[in-house]
Amino acid sequence: MGEQEMLKIFNENKQPIGVASRSDVHRLGYWHEVFHCWFIINEHGMDYIYLQLRSENKKDYPNLLDITAAGHLLADESVEDGVREIKEEIGIDLAFEELVQLGVIEYCVVKDNFIDKELANAFLYKSGNALDDFTLQVEEVSGIVKAKFNDFSQLWFYEKDELEINGFQVNKDGKTLKIKKYVNRNNFVPHQISFYQEVIQKIKEQIC
Repeated sequence: MGEQEMLKIFNENKQPIGVASRSDVHRLGYWHEVFHCWFIINEHGMDYIYLQLRSENKKDYPNLLDITAAGHLLADESVEDGVREIKEEIGIDLAFEELVQLGVIEYCVVKDNFIDKELANAFLYKSGNALDDFTLQVEEVSGIVKAKFNDFSQLWFYEKDELEINGFQVNKDGKTLKIKKYVNRNNFVPHQISFYQEVIQKIKEQIC
């Protein structure tokens, strides 16, 4: 998405105050809306969470693990329009009605001259998709992996320090490479700990 694309902006009371370019939103620290969708799959009685590996070409947080599919909502888009991010990034075509609403989660990350204040419209998709079903938008997403949801939860509640992931990555030459390794919290986009914990609690309410 271009830095000059326009986003709706909100004040500290989360009241809409107009629109601004994406670059100004992050430079000046306006609250803005994003769309998040977390994929959970149950295999043989075990819940797994799918995570995307952000492309090394990404301006923000390259090569880090993140939400299954996510993106900014443009000024003229509704929350329902955010479902396009799933198709664009990971090639899974879903209707909005297939998603389970988790609510709006607020979080703020400040790094150097980058201020990211997001109102995240969070959703869950109870997936039946195998790894082979994902088609990646390689400029944005270089891989998809899955991890046991219980392990993911324990990682962010500091009950363990690493997590096993399995999946695939598309390298610079377009070759698909298998991933099977252990990662820690430093391998994830640095959303606030409270953000990860809130997401986990909301997902647990839907799958338990």
